[in-house]
Amino acid sequence: MRGDGDGWVVSETGMYWGRHGAAGLLLRAPQADGSPAVLLQHRAPWSHQGGTWGLPGGARDSHETPEEAAKREAHEEAGLSADQLVVRKTLVTHEVPGPSGPDWTYTTVIADAPEQLQTVPNRESAELRWVAEDEVATLPLHPAFAASWAELRAVSATIPLTQAEL
Repeated sequence: MRGDGDGWVVSETGMYWGRHGAAGLLLRAPQADGSPAVLLQHRAPWSHQGGTWGLPGGARDSHETPEEAAKREAHEEAGLSADQLVVRKTLVTHEVPGPSGPDWTYTTVIADAPEQLQTVPNRESAELRWVAEDEVATLPLHPAFAASWAELRAVSATIPLTQAEL
């Protein structure tokens, strides 16, 4: 079954997209000097938190792992093929507690590409851009991404950037 994840989860703390949670891809690739750049999505003006920068991502379907959902969303929103990516780590970066466990989670999947890949934005993206890690926080970030960026950057710094061909 594909596509059963679209929909809002309503909790005491707000509304969250993805009936089975959501996942996004923090894709890293080396710049000319070997330091990492990350692929960011400038969200279309009509979308939730439009005009902000975040990660390609979205709702998880019931049968998907966070890694599968993040790769699917990266393909849909940026035209990236899963065989171009090496998953390095997954990290739950937002959790909405429920009475017997989390009601909703957002999982960030950290992955590497051997180079800054060409992208093809879909209608959800005003722009896709490779951004040096040092410059990410200077952009108007999606609030949830902004809240998790320091943790993501710290975790990412512990993972050597894959620079070999896939």
